[in-house]
Amino acid sequence: MRSSRWHALGNSYLLLEDADLTPERVRELVGDAGGILAVRVTGRDTADVTIWNPDGSQAELSGNGTRIAARWLANRNDVDRVRLAVGPRVVEARMLGDGRVETDLGEVEVYERERVAGLEVTPVSVGNPHAVVEGDPDDLPLIGPLLETHPRFPERTNVQVARLDEPGEITARVWERGVGETTASGTSAVAVAAALGQEAARVRFPGGILDVRLECGRAVVVGPAEPLAN
Repeated sequence: MRSSRWHALGNSYLLLEDADLTPERVRELVGDAGGILAVRVTGRDTADVTIWNPDGSQAELSGNGTRIAARWLANRNDVDRVRLAVGPRVVEARMLGDGRVETDLGEVEVYERERVAGLEVTPVSVGNPHAVVEGDPDDLPLIGPLLETHPRFPERTNVQVARLDEPGEITARVWERGVGETTASGTSAVAVAAALGQEAARVRFPGGILDVRLECGRAVVVGPAEPLAN
């Protein structure tokens, strides 16, 4: 079982190749990483990816994790385009000349705004669930854990508090389901752009910037993915 450590805007993952994992084994191995990427290579430019949270639960999708797996596979086999099967979704990724990765994360669904725990919340699905609150991102430490485990979301949810600074410019913080606050999140960048009605946006997280485009109901995210020293 070969392993390497990666990060995307400070959101770190342990990448394991050909690993058979259980929730208990994940909790043993994860250490201080934000999750584990279990990758099985199926071709020169294709792979299956399973995303594990530190608590042993699985995530349906992770923008940062998928971007890392795409970069890893591209580097491994010297290709500049890859296709990753992540649960029921197939994510296409392209390596850009500036070191960033462009990923097509697939369909996005934005639901009607509703009131949850006294907050105005916009639910969004990017293959995984999100609850977006428009407001002061510094309120995330209170709002994040409140909404993640609220009965309205029986499977729990990712939570974002986001502020539209000007058209196409968003500042946000994210509370990831099963993880807690993280420095950045690819699917969260999509969720806040969609919830705030921005077809193209630069989303600023504490860990850095992700660029999002919403095209015909699909989400494209551009950002970095880098190896860490083992």
